[in-house]
Amino acid sequence: MASGALSSDWLPSFTAVPRELFVPDRIWPGIADGTRQNPLVDRATDPEAWERAVYSDIPLTTQWDDGEHEGDGLGTTPTSSNSMPTMVVSMLRDLDVRPDDRVLEIGTGTGWNAGLLSHRVGDSNVVTVEYDPEVAKGARENLHRAGLAPTVIEGDGREGWAEGGRYSRIVATCSVLEIPPMWLEQAAPGAVIVAPLGTEYGGEQIVRLAVDEDRSRAVGHFTGGSGFMRIRQQRTERPPFDDYLRGVPWPADAEKSVTALSPWDTGEWFQQFVIGLGVPGAFWRAERYDNGAYTLWLYSRDKQSWASADYVRDRTEYEVYQSGPRKLWDEVEAAYRWWDDRGRPGYERFGLTATPHGQTAWLDSPENPVPQQN
Repeated sequence: MASGALSSDWLPSFTAVPRELFVPDRIWPGIADGTRQNPLVDRATDPEAWERAVYSDIPLTTQWDDGEHEGDGLGTTPTSSNSMPTMVVSMLRDLDVRPDDRVLEIGTGTGWNAGLLSHRVGDSNVVTVEYDPEVAKGARENLHRAGLAPTVIEGDGREGWAEGGRYSRIVATCSVLEIPPMWLEQAAPGAVIVAPLGTEYGGEQIVRLAVDEDRSRAVGHFTGGSGFMRIRQQRTERPPFDDYLRGVPWPADAEKSVTALSPWDTGEWFQQFVIGLGVPGAFWRAERYDNGAYTLWLYSRDKQSWASADYVRDRTEYEVYQSGPRKLWDEVEAAYRWWDDRGRPGYERFGLTATPHGQTAWLDSPENPVPQQN
């Protein structure tokens, strides 16, 4: 791999299990540093463009809108893909598989990651769970074409697959809001769990957890940014704005104030992640205008609270409106200030403790939890 990310111990697997065997003829190439997709590339009409996409370090969308999308254009929401190769390598490195490890993968997709794992530890040691029957069917075909036969299960990835016994390695190729309790239940003592963990507010990071010997909890640090598709059962509803106003013209009963914190400063992927750790049950939308100004809208999942913050270039104060029992902008600002006051720590200083009863994010050590603002 040109980037040098591919370590020598994984090179035989990537050579024996080429990506092209796991990519359908019709794909929408993505970009390396974002979540947008480029127009359709069809192998039948442009095989050279298809091959360039397959052997580029980019994600490839293979399904839109849970399979309901038809035609050549972009769908509304990507729902299955073949992941960016350097991200695949990075997560496999975090997983640190050993010979004869029992591996549970959540989110089969096209089957490429399961194929790489099967080559490394053997078909009989790999179980991969895919919720979408059509996606699972395609993965089985791809794996068969590559001469591989891990166990492919159609089901809810949150439930894992208990019939596979105890797993020494668990990896998710879809993002989660919370580590499902059944993953801990099915982990062997000392197991490693690697998963993209996102917040409802936004942002996402890969977390690497080590399971305690008594399997009561898993603890570990975040290892880097990611942008995976959310596991379907943990997708969150995004109600329309009218549900919050309840028929009353804006700004309804909102309280007006001003802030010195620019909404722009809260918008980067990692900042969203940090804010989301401290502001649960909230999400945002942006209403953009021609002059570069925009309104940042904040909403609570329970439809009880909303806020807006207006960004205008070259200003030092920004208008804020807040309504409901939660003062959402105040919460966002407090979460941002907490991070800023500590020198803007990066992902490597953050970690997670997961138990069957919930999870807690922390800074530097489990004894220093990220404060909850709500």
